[in-house]
Amino acid sequence: MSQTGSALLSVRNLSVGFDTDDGYVRVLSDVNLDLFPGETLGLVGESGCGKSITALSIMRLLPQPAGSIESGQIVFNGKDILAQPVSEMYLLRGRRIAMIFQEPMTALNPVQKIGNQLAEVYELHFPDMDRVAIRKACLEQLHKVGIPAAAQRMEEYPHQLSGGMSQRVMIAMALACKPDILIADEPTTALDVTMQAQILDLIKGLQSEMGMSVIFITHDLGVVAQICDRVAVMYAGRIIEKSPLRQLFELPRHPYTLGLLQAIPALAGGAKTELKTIKGTVPSLRNLPGGCRFRDRCNWAIPQCADADPELFVVDEDHVAACIRWHELYDD
Repeated sequence: MSQTGSALLSVRNLSVGFDTDDGYVRVLSDVNLDLFPGETLGLVGESGCGKSITALSIMRLLPQPAGSIESGQIVFNGKDILAQPVSEMYLLRGRRIAMIFQEPMTALNPVQKIGNQLAEVYELHFPDMDRVAIRKACLEQLHKVGIPAAAQRMEEYPHQLSGGMSQRVMIAMALACKPDILIADEPTTALDVTMQAQILDLIKGLQSEMGMSVIFITHDLGVVAQICDRVAVMYAGRIIEKSPLRQLFELPRHPYTLGLLQAIPALAGGAKTELKTIKGTVPSLRNLPGGCRFRDRCNWAIPQCADADPELFVVDEDHVAACIRWHELYDD
């Protein structure tokens, strides 16, 4: 979809760090993101790149006291979330911005019935609702996310549900207040392919029905292709490329993005075709290489890549990449 109007959510120069036993470590460096009304923004990268920390920062749910926001702004509906008192965040979190956390089997409380956990959302955000109205709303919400025998499921505990069913419960809880923004943190990772497709269809359908915006966090570019309008690629705590979906897939302008795309298995490949991979691993944030953070793994690295960590270059309309060789990426 095209970007129209003002951004619903803007993250500006966000830097985040953690106090550890080995000293202070910066885990996010000058992250900039925009989310527009009704769109789905994909946040992509390998494990440890900072995707979930970005989401937790937006929700102001960083682990305390270790995590802290060094600098930056997170502007929602014209107000900086980071400047709001805790009491305002209680009203905002869940009601206006909701999140589906990783691993639904562990995100749900194992000693509370499903109905009680879903009812708590309404009790917190709609204190005027009575028990009868809350139960009715819970049943409707479970029906909406495709859970059969909803009344029976409300009396069950999380261990009695499958992974897919647990994920549907998490989605029901996140969308109970009809939020403006849904942050989905790898909501399909632990599911089989069939259930993954059903969850993606469910999120897309509910988004269309409710008109909400979605930040979809994943390491799977195949999933991104199915659900996202724009994509931001993260590496070692930085955004290294942002682009509309089609442009990113047709003409990636950062070697890391190209490597992620080439690592997708091709159905047209012959038998026993070797799967392409990105050499090495994401560097430790305690010991980042000088210059470009990706240069030790990059096939296009040149001596100048060691001089400085490149800023985002404007490649095309709505397309930026942090690579000094973006213009010749396919020429070597």
